[in-house]
Amino acid sequence: MGLVFNKWVCAFLLCCWLIICGVYSVEGIRGDSKVKGVNLGGWLVIEGWIKPSLFDGIPNGDMLDGTEVQLKSVTLQKYVSAENGGGRNVTVDRDVPSSWETFTLWRVSASEYQFRTSQGKFLTCDGKGCLVAATAESPSTEETFYIERNGDNKIHIKLKSRAYLQATVGSQLTEGYPGVPGWDDNAATFEMTIVANNLHGDYQLANGYGHSQAKDVLKRHRSSFISIEDFKFLYRHGINTVRIPVGWWIAFDPDPPPPFIGGSLEALENAFSWAEAYNIKCIIDLHAAPGSQNGMEHSASRDGTTGWPTSPDYISKTLHVIDFLASRYGTHPALLGIELLNEPSTATVPLDFLVSYYKQGYQIVRKYSSTAYVIICQRIGNADPLELYQANIGSHNIVLDLHFYNLFDTFFVNMSALDNIQYIYKSREAQLQALNSANGPLVFIGEWVNEWNVTSGSQTDYQDFGRAQLEVYNAASFGWAFWTLKNERKHWDFEWSIRNNYLRLGKSPRQQNFNSLRFLGLASFCFCLLYLL
Repeated sequence: MGLVFNKWVCAFLLCCWLIICGVYSVEGIRGDSKVKGVNLGGWLVIEGWIKPSLFDGIPNGDMLDGTEVQLKSVTLQKYVSAENGGGRNVTVDRDVPSSWETFTLWRVSASEYQFRTSQGKFLTCDGKGCLVAATAESPSTEETFYIERNGDNKIHIKLKSRAYLQATVGSQLTEGYPGVPGWDDNAATFEMTIVANNLHGDYQLANGYGHSQAKDVLKRHRSSFISIEDFKFLYRHGINTVRIPVGWWIAFDPDPPPPFIGGSLEALENAFSWAEAYNIKCIIDLHAAPGSQNGMEHSASRDGTTGWPTSPDYISKTLHVIDFLASRYGTHPALLGIELLNEPSTATVPLDFLVSYYKQGYQIVRKYSSTAYVIICQRIGNADPLELYQANIGSHNIVLDLHFYNLFDTFFVNMSALDNIQYIYKSREAQLQALNSANGPLVFIGEWVNEWNVTSGSQTDYQDFGRAQLEVYNAASFGWAFWTLKNERKHWDFEWSIRNNYLRLGKSPRQQNFNSLRFLGLASFCFCLLYLL
């Protein structure tokens, strides 16, 4: 009887050890560990805030695609307005500017622009003596205006015919100003206020410089921003995975549709070679989809709008990109997974639409690999990650990507250092525990950063904040990836944070305790195995 009882005890201990050691390991990661990763952000998908100097050489660089402007007549002291966002003639009759008086620029060249209204109409003027109207659905020659600037805020607007627009005493915007205006108070002079110039992505860079110069700028950037030395650095510090953001145009290299610039595929090839040399795995992350999935610069939006879910052609093209990446890298020894889409917007991408895309993307990846992880990203905004647990997207090696920032929300604005750390332990940890225990995808904290809204944080505060995040995010069943390897902002820069001792990757007390449990479990297993033999 005692022998039978002891065998049951051994079996129980064996099960405990298997649970402790095996449940949260990721296939393909060295040492049967989980992902400890870093994002290579700002490299193959441009985000100007990561490296703003890339945009320094663009003429009229404050008038890139997506810049929002307001125009005020210096004689009437009234704002140009497209009432109701368009559909009729433009007026010059508003005392206070709002959305109807705000126009988004589409850049044609350093001096040629098209003006888009809040409802997506374009200003147009069809000839001599015309009234400017906000009625065009898409821009061409009649919707293109030449801008002359005097300093920062005074401008003239003229047509291809070289005739200048003017604000009339009848509050109309018309062609027909006589002669060439000076910069005094005349009907053809307007004050231009730049309301927002927030978009500094691939579209703005390429269209701002023009193809030839943009090609040179991006070639230098792609060959120098990330190198094999960076992979050596990551390997030395225990990083086993890189998440590599790419844009949809990579599938059309070397000659993608304008204004995008080829060459990112060659850089990605280098990354895979460097990763293989240092036993580091790669996650290819589709960061920018055709038409933009969230209207932000990192999705290569032209003007802040989200067009991706509105066009079957965009979806077809996106699935083609996934097919291209999966067919090219599906069997590569350095591939860990393919992320089907980064940060789709809750406000503009319906859930059922996204789930349908994810299911199709999963099947495409599975055509080329039975083991590569298929990663699906939670919608950004007010969305519950459990919505994707219930979607039944795929049956094997599915991962849910969550992005955890103590930023970008007024909730975090007045938090102290201690408040931020407690939030990690209480709220983030509880969410991770719930998702880890749910029946669904593995959990990946695909983006997090050791930065917050605390303006007076000491080095010790940053160390404590980083330690709290690492302790909690280490529990994610798939792992984590820091955003990002290099950044002009120090605390977003993984390399700077490590070298300057603001972020410590050493084992936390929790991790040490976990490893002790693994050791005890292994010892119990060995004892039981000897006993049973």
